[in-house]
Amino acid sequence: MVSVILAGGGTAGHTSPLIATAQALKQIDPQVQITCVGTARGLETRVVPEAGLDLELVAAVPLPRKVNSDLFKVPSRLLGAVRQAAKILRRHDADVVCGFGGYASLPAYLAARRLKIPVVIQEQNALPGLANKIASHFAVAVLVSFPGTPLRGAKFEGLPVRQAITELAETGRAASSVTAKESFGLATDLPVLLVSGGSQGARSLNNATVDAADRLLAAGIGVLHVWGAKNFHDGLTERVNQTTGARYIPVGYVDAMERAYAAADVMLARSGAGTVVEVATVGLPAILVPLPIGNGEQARNAEPLLAVDAAVCIDDAELSADRLVREVTELFASPNRLAEMSAAAQQLMRPGAAGRVARLVLDAAQAGAH
Repeated sequence: MVSVILAGGGTAGHTSPLIATAQALKQIDPQVQITCVGTARGLETRVVPEAGLDLELVAAVPLPRKVNSDLFKVPSRLLGAVRQAAKILRRHDADVVCGFGGYASLPAYLAARRLKIPVVIQEQNALPGLANKIASHFAVAVLVSFPGTPLRGAKFEGLPVRQAITELAETGRAASSVTAKESFGLATDLPVLLVSGGSQGARSLNNATVDAADRLLAAGIGVLHVWGAKNFHDGLTERVNQTTGARYIPVGYVDAMERAYAAADVMLARSGAGTVVEVATVGLPAILVPLPIGNGEQARNAEPLLAVDAAVCIDDAELSADRLVREVTELFASPNRLAEMSAAAQQLMRPGAAGRVARLVLDAAQAGAH
């Protein structure tokens, strides 16, 4: 029986591909033993057990952004976390460690190196994180989600996504478009703009959409607006343009985003790695507004789609209702351009990344069998 350790967490950006890879591993080898490693401060404490996966925890060791007393405590804290990870790897007789970044990954990588267990990296962003940069120097496989990711030995395999996304990509959005639109109460014979900025980065997207909604409806464009659970409130109501029949549908959250992707013809979104890869995989043309925080990774995530004309990009400071109406109406006025954007996106992001990553993880386990 193969024993696989999947390490990572913190945000959905790390946990979603981890879970997708775990599911693909089970499909390939139902007997595989999977243990996930995370920290107590991440999303993994909820979503990993909900996915039916075993989770063990190590201490989180954040790197202070400023030189202070905490910085000098990092080596001893990291050593403690590595010891915790090593115990987990020994207890489960690990054959391979696959890391997805986040606080849990570096201790697992270093413990695996100490125990001579092969390491596989899966990097979600076009601009890699510190843990994966370090581990790329000794990993047996460095798998990236975007072409051109600056990691040593990087191999572009794509980002593992949920099986439902892969299935939508394979069957095509058109096959379920009418059913999906009906499920949200949207007119089935009109184009739809899907808007979703995530719970943390949605403010400017929400504001521009609300201000633009009436003009979009008047142009015969429906709007499915996913506000995020934290931003949704009772004052948000559905609207319909009596002339065009186009509807504005506000919702707090969508459990199955593949249904929203199928209902949409264009999406307005941030450019987190998961969003960029999912919309590209299903061939949904996108207007991307990178969140202007951190080290600019969201702007880097958008670049591969822009390079093949599969998306439009707007700086956050330039997003307004006027700009949104102009970009959206121009896109819908050119069906040929939308079709070309969709095809280009799917050529860039081939479906099936979870299966490819899972097979490479199992190959590494077999090659390093001990």
